[in-house]
Amino acid sequence: MRLFIAEKPSMGREISKYLPEQKNVQKRDGFIVQGDDVVTWAFGHVLEQAQPGDYNERFKRWNAADLPIVPDEWQLLVTKSSAKQFQTIKKLIEDADTIVNAGDPDREGQLLIDEILVYVNNTKPVQRILLNALDEKSIRAALNDLRDNKDFYNLQQSALARARADWLVGMNLSRAYTLQQRRQGNKVTFPIGRVKTPTLALVVRRERELENFVPVDYFTLKVLYKHPNGSFWATWQPKDDQIGLDPEGRLIKKAVAEELAKRLMDGKTGVISKREKTKKKEAQRLPLSLSALQVAAGKAYGYDPQQVLDTAQKLYEKKLTTYPRSDCDYLPTNQFEDRHAIIQNLSKNSGVIGEWAQGADLTIKSRAWNDKKITAHHAIIPTTVACNMATLPDMERNIYFLIAQSYITQFYPEHEYEQTRLTVTQCDEEFVAHGRVILVVGWKALYQKAKKDDNASDDGHDGDDSAGDEEADSQEAGKKRKQPIEESGELPNVKKGDSVDVDNMAIDAKQTKPPSRFTAATLLQAMKEIHKYVKNEDLKKQLKAVSGIGTEATRATIIDELITRKFMSAKGKKKVIQPTSLGYTLVDALPEEMLYPDETALWEERLAAISEGRDTLDSFLTDQIEFLKSLINKANSGMNMDGLDTDGFNIVSTVRTVKRPSGGTGNTVNRGGAALSDEELSKLEACPRCGKGKLRLRNGKFGEFYGCTDYPKCNFTKPATNPSNAGKVQGGPLNGNGTGTPSGNPTGNPTGNSTGFGRGSADSIDPQVAQALAAAKEKGTLQYKCPRCGEGYLVAIVRNGNTSWTCANQPKCRTTVADVDGKPVVFK
Repeated sequence: MRLFIAEKPSMGREISKYLPEQKNVQKRDGFIVQGDDVVTWAFGHVLEQAQPGDYNERFKRWNAADLPIVPDEWQLLVTKSSAKQFQTIKKLIEDADTIVNAGDPDREGQLLIDEILVYVNNTKPVQRILLNALDEKSIRAALNDLRDNKDFYNLQQSALARARADWLVGMNLSRAYTLQQRRQGNKVTFPIGRVKTPTLALVVRRERELENFVPVDYFTLKVLYKHPNGSFWATWQPKDDQIGLDPEGRLIKKAVAEELAKRLMDGKTGVISKREKTKKKEAQRLPLSLSALQVAAGKAYGYDPQQVLDTAQKLYEKKLTTYPRSDCDYLPTNQFEDRHAIIQNLSKNSGVIGEWAQGADLTIKSRAWNDKKITAHHAIIPTTVACNMATLPDMERNIYFLIAQSYITQFYPEHEYEQTRLTVTQCDEEFVAHGRVILVVGWKALYQKAKKDDNASDDGHDGDDSAGDEEADSQEAGKKRKQPIEESGELPNVKKGDSVDVDNMAIDAKQTKPPSRFTAATLLQAMKEIHKYVKNEDLKKQLKAVSGIGTEATRATIIDELITRKFMSAKGKKKVIQPTSLGYTLVDALPEEMLYPDETALWEERLAAISEGRDTLDSFLTDQIEFLKSLINKANSGMNMDGLDTDGFNIVSTVRTVKRPSGGTGNTVNRGGAALSDEELSKLEACPRCGKGKLRLRNGKFGEFYGCTDYPKCNFTKPATNPSNAGKVQGGPLNGNGTGTPSGNPTGNPTGNSTGFGRGSADSIDPQVAQALAAAKEKGTLQYKCPRCGEGYLVAIVRNGNTSWTCANQPKCRTTVADVDGKPVVFK
């Protein structure tokens, strides 16, 4: 039996359509039987990385002393949503003679199926099918060209290295810097990732550039020269040592331009000192990778990257376009023959696509067809399946338009033009004019359109500018900006040594413009062109060849996650991206190594090297662990690690599974509390605001309060009227150890306070608190009234070198808050 394991059901069904046996097809629960072939499928990743608490029970709490957490043997767990299908796959693997990995043709697709085979200890031969499109021709060709799965071992290792490095960074640095902030009194949880964190930092730095931007007024001097064959404008190019220039080479003193203008009028005549005329060609714009498609669609239609990916996926599943998650913008030479069918189909559409297709020259073979540039997949193009664009929904039609346009472009001539540069010397100064004459419009005929007003924008800046232009320009170390030269059309026919006369001149007042805020599209472009944003200038050229940070499939998700988790927001009609206060807090808390993309970009370079067999998984992870240790040490700087695991700076892991009671309402797990049964919920007071949730006792910054169980849909709260009820749960069970800890207490410590600093049993007085109270009374330093009980005073307690403030009104109240600069955080 030959078993195909597809990445998802839709791909499995498409493979099934073109297997040899088509008469006797038996559709079973989770697989299809066709003679000697069986097709089954996963639902994306059916296995997931184990959480720290799965390796050791103590890791369920976040303790700085436990870091870094590095598994000795990495574990995978079957996801609950895929448990049934996993058992189906496992049984079919046991029965199979040969297995075919039918994951998506990329790094993640390779790992997704391979990890299942490793998990079940498969020893049977495995082949690999590479499906870049789901049309009949592509699938039949792929079925006839099955590869040995061992050929893709390095690709799988690269994916595994990425997954494990992401786990190490996420699990360790999220804990390290969340705990650091908790020690400073900031009750936040930081999700840190090797890609999402430098991406957020790009947005924060751009916003601070805008906040600190001071416009600079400068001037340009243009002269209209007259020659017997015609007139032309030329712009003054000051020498580097010219008085009146700023460090960027801009003229900021108008008087200098005025004085020169007077001298020019007095001299009146200049000489053509240089005449440069060259013919140039621009090759056809390459077909689209996913990133290029997302950027193009963002600029053309305002679509966000995730919308573009989702739409491209729909077109792929309709067999109209090829595999969407491609990082490649080249095409294999064996697909050149498909041009006849594809162009013929496109020509049947009305509108410009049909017109362009009818004007295509199929004898042209652009640079796009290059086997040496092909990775696991190729650029996104139309398939040979005919598409009536008029029948597609708007978004699908627009995305298909961009894909078709870039494909047709390959069959138009190169753009050719003649460029002329004239240099006039007068009064020992140089004035330059540029001219351009188009000889062959070529492929640019497909992209000609009326220019938009670039000055209109929601935030006062053009959100559609290239993501990297301003910052990339500013990072050109040691280079001064020359005066901008406006390019005109055809310049008059002159020769070197000709005299020209001053006919007119103009001093134009200009002002520097601030950089543009990112949109989702331009931020994605910045992630792709990450070499423009590295801090180490020496890395810029080295990393230009690296395909950015993140992958084609994950960049959009990362941007969405940062917005969803309130680290960034998208505002206005153009949805310009700005950081939130939480985003600023996260970026300001982290060291530069995590904020600049240098290290992450180098990781991507190493991951690429692993996929090519030039690096190894073990070597890569060893280096990542050392990198982690250095960053963890920075987070823990100045801390006494002795006894830290009992110091109270620990929080329950936010990544865990909570089983809901059967028949529950879906509102039983809220605000960090444990699940309540329907009977227990029925005993609670109804929420007066929403009427749906119940009011349940919680613990917060100022002690206990009642909060709605329908949070976050409803955020109603009210204070607890009896603070002596610490340890009790209104209508909820006590925990199993008899200490009276409320099941809603996220710290799980017996004091019932939210920060976990309390000491002693529920009816005793902490001796250290008693001593601190006596000392404060003697010194007359009692000044901070407890915000919870309103009766006791907060006194400073030092444990393991760390200061906190605890209410001395024990055992009635055990409120504890963090110390910030010698004061309780609530009084800062």
